[in-house]
Amino acid sequence: MGVKVSREIDNPSAHLQFLLDLLARIDTKQSPESQVLLLSHIAHAKLMYGDIDGTRTDIDKAWKVLDGLTGVDNGVSAAYYSVAADYHKAKAEYAPYYRNSLLYLACIDVDKEMTPDDRLVRAHDLSVAAFLGDTIYNFGELLMHPILNSLDSTQYDWIKKLLFTFNEGNIGRFEALAPLFPKEPILQENYPFLRQKICLMALIESVFKRSPYDRTMTFQTIAEETRLPLDEVEHLVMKALSLKLIRGSIDQVDQKAQMTWVQPRVLSREQVGQLSQRLAAWVGKMGSVEQKIAPEILGTA
Repeated sequence: MGVKVSREIDNPSAHLQFLLDLLARIDTKQSPESQVLLLSHIAHAKLMYGDIDGTRTDIDKAWKVLDGLTGVDNGVSAAYYSVAADYHKAKAEYAPYYRNSLLYLACIDVDKEMTPDDRLVRAHDLSVAAFLGDTIYNFGELLMHPILNSLDSTQYDWIKKLLFTFNEGNIGRFEALAPLFPKEPILQENYPFLRQKICLMALIESVFKRSPYDRTMTFQTIAEETRLPLDEVEHLVMKALSLKLIRGSIDQVDQKAQMTWVQPRVLSREQVGQLSQRLAAWVGKMGSVEQKIAPEILGTA
């Protein structure tokens, strides 16, 4: 009730002081969730009034309490993740924004608690964060979230197509959509990074499509599938290894890369279909092996 009342206070200093007074009056040991809720809203007020350092301090205090709680009310968690996401957005920290924003959405009823405009802005910001986050190479959780439908039939519908393009590692489609980047200046400014990222995604997809017994790839093959000059392939593979997107080794003499593992990720329907076909082929091979071995076992029994 106190938080709702505070929203009616237009004066910035009075708004913040009201929340601080309310926090001072509660028993934080008996009501840790109330403490987290108030600290989150105090942090949000400070963020709105330009106190970035103060916002960070209160976010950290709230997390120390929240991290030790179980069975927390969704409204409390939502308040924390909302302000944490807004803080990282203000700092242009894409990966933390992406993570906290998805956690915020998991705590609320999107259709009931967000307006259509809010859903559109959130879907847009999450998409940009997915593209520009230097540790985000799995878009599956976002691609499956209903909020992404907010981009349909809007000026940002091409961004949704771009997300699926990245997830599939489809460089041809990426190049086809590249002329639209000027519509989103921040993507245009980061085009070299996005180009490298789509190449990494293409490498991941190429490894994923191969059977576990066919994951030794020549630099020439990788160059063709990622559309990179041959002399840039080794750097790309080393980048993928350093980001732990794949595991394996590089043979510089023979110009080959052996992949032993690829990062798990949420798959699209098409990718699940490909995996199903591979499993069916594996079952078929096992059946043929069983037919060859079984008679010999029965004959010696």
